[in-house]
Amino acid sequence: MSDATQPLRPLDLDERSLEILDFERGWKGSRAAREQEIRERFGMSTPRYHQVLNQLLDDPAALAHDPLLVKRLRRLRERRQEARSATRLPR
Repeated sequence: MSDATQPLRPLDLDERSLEILDFERGWKGSRAAREQEIRERFGMSTPRYHQVLNQLLDDPAALAHDPLLVKRLRRLRERRQEARSATRLPR
């Protein structure tokens, strides 16, 4: 079996990616506390964190690792994109 046809495993994700997925799965606090936790835990700004998270959501290895979480986060992302698009349409 070639590398391209082998199923993806969670091991295909780096440690930071696994930590981000774990953080997303377990977060229950407020938005302000979330932003502070992102800065402390990951050492990045909230916008940068969301860029990394969005890239991760498109990674097949992330989907293989935690399909329920990734699909839920993809749906939320799509709803936000649709809401932004709806506000830009002329009335």
